[in-house]
Amino acid sequence: MTIERAIIAIPMGDAAGIGPEITVKSLAKEEIYSMCRPLVVGDAATIREAIVVTETNLKVNEVSSPAEGKYEFGTIDVLNLANIDAKALQPGKVQAQCGQAAFEYIKKSVQLAMDGEVAALATTPINKESLKAANVPFIGHTEMLESLTNSKDPLTMFEVRSLRIFFLTRHVSLKEAITQMTKERVHDYLIRCDQALQRLGIENRSIAVAGLNPHSGEGGLFGDEEVKEIGPGIEAAKRDGINAYGPVPADSVFFQALNGKYDAVLSLYHDQGHIAAKMTDFHRTISITNGLPFLRTSVDHGTAFDIAWKNIASSVSMEECIKLAAQYAPKFTRESL
Repeated sequence: MTIERAIIAIPMGDAAGIGPEITVKSLAKEEIYSMCRPLVVGDAATIREAIVVTETNLKVNEVSSPAEGKYEFGTIDVLNLANIDAKALQPGKVQAQCGQAAFEYIKKSVQLAMDGEVAALATTPINKESLKAANVPFIGHTEMLESLTNSKDPLTMFEVRSLRIFFLTRHVSLKEAITQMTKERVHDYLIRCDQALQRLGIENRSIAVAGLNPHSGEGGLFGDEEVKEIGPGIEAAKRDGINAYGPVPADSVFFQALNGKYDAVLSLYHDQGHIAAKMTDFHRTISITNGLPFLRTSVDHGTAFDIAWKNIASSVSMEECIKLAAQYAPKFTRESL
């Protein structure tokens, strides 16, 4: 029995950045089409120009709905919003039209996902300054997706090779992050991490919590956060049936998870998990946003204005982003709002 390939929406991102290039380069790989049916949501003229710049010799098929796509290698299906003025486009520059257009691609892709016309989103980079120039009231993808889907506090997970990393805290100072490491928060996040893994189709889930202090504090010798907050939070999660471990010293837990000892690691602060993932493989580190009604994967890099439209940007991360969406889409359980 042949399983139908999932339709993956790819919002084009900021037209002045590397989004169009890495999208085109990714879709010049036949392997992508063997795994899914990719649909670019963007500006067809910009995609055509990116084909010229990248010398990929692909065709564009403009569609008004996912059902009209050909999804054949050699042709890029583009749901064309026609919202970029090519004459005014300045590669590598912050521009309001690009910020506004990038938001419109996300908004349309979300609508398609909510209506069940696409199985997942694989997102390209957008630029905070361009969004601000366009008076778009969001600073990034996560905030947009949270608002557009009426979701609460989406949960970020990184995946690289066999390593999965969740984050207890995100964009706050290290001092503030430590303040947020309460037993209640650790308990709550372990439950949410378990639910996220379950939605991705992972059975018999095991989650390790990274330690904060050297050697996880050595029973309070090097700090008492593990004793007072982190450990009790783990124990509370265990009582709720979560297969949680730790706190495990941070200098070994990521290596252990990479080699199969745990299904995922809960990182306590931003750089702790980011360093582990990107040192494992910078280009293949992919972000998955959990807690949405649909699956969303994303590259973990920016618009790279300094190299945009020069045909030197690597598409490896974008390729992995699409592949991961295709891999998880058949297993992913949708949530109703």
